[in-house]
Amino acid sequence: MSQGDERGYGDNDPGGRSDDAYSTLGGTRQTRTRMPRGTDEGEGYGRRPARNSRSLVMIVGVVVLLIAAIAFANQGGGDASGDAGEKKPDAAGAGPTAATGTKPVEGKNGTIASGFAHDQQGAQSAAANYAVALGSAEMFDKNLRRAITAAVYAPEVAAARQDDLDAVYSGDAFLTSIGLNPDGTAPTGLTFISRSNPVGSKVEKFGGDSASIAVWYSALFGLAGEGSKNPVSESWYTNTFELRWTNGDWKVTDFTQKDGPTPVGRDQAASPAEEMANAVEQFGGFTYAR
Repeated sequence: MSQGDERGYGDNDPGGRSDDAYSTLGGTRQTRTRMPRGTDEGEGYGRRPARNSRSLVMIVGVVVLLIAAIAFANQGGGDASGDAGEKKPDAAGAGPTAATGTKPVEGKNGTIASGFAHDQQGAQSAAANYAVALGSAEMFDKNLRRAITAAVYAPEVAAARQDDLDAVYSGDAFLTSIGLNPDGTAPTGLTFISRSNPVGSKVEKFGGDSASIAVWYSALFGLAGEGSKNPVSESWYTNTFELRWTNGDWKVTDFTQKDGPTPVGRDQAASPAEEMANAVEQFGGFTYAR
């Protein structure tokens, strides 16, 4: 700080005080002795505050920047055409990464949501919930698997699909490879986890009574518990469901699966086997809605 920044020490500053404590030091003002505030010598020896004009300039600057920021933010309130009075698109036209806020369905077919809306949002909601059902641990139980198939697939394809799924899920080689017993149950002391967690969905095609919907999701799969040879791991997939409006609801006629998109994993330590086993029992799933 220069001498001119303090009261009474600029060559051109007439604001000096006649009782300035520094005048007793010989009048040259080239040697200064500062005393801390609150000493017996009084407040005159303390460091003098900066001029009020500086504080005023700073306050004005902050106010100007704040006003500019608010004005800039308000410019984003209109649409690309600049017509603020034009009606915004409805929820069905929302971007694929934006939640629509549509209330989840209230109906259920067994444990699976049903009664989806006859529009693009309803088709996406149906596909997300069907991805969860078809990726669940219940698919490894014959009776539960058949109930899921009947609830998810269109009637004309459900019977054939049941036979195909029975062949896959009942194969001894397949069950043994993932560490399950021949009847599809987990060995004693282990907990089987198979859970799909949708991240988002998008419409590939929509034709009124038919739709092609892609669902991106993460999947947890494996056996939790001490001594597991197939510990629970995370994978990422995209399922594309072909849906048809049948008997007042969306039903699956076919679907395909591909890997990814897969994000970079964080450097996190894997949880102990007991904690993972408890988690699948304690944390319930969701009904998904677009």
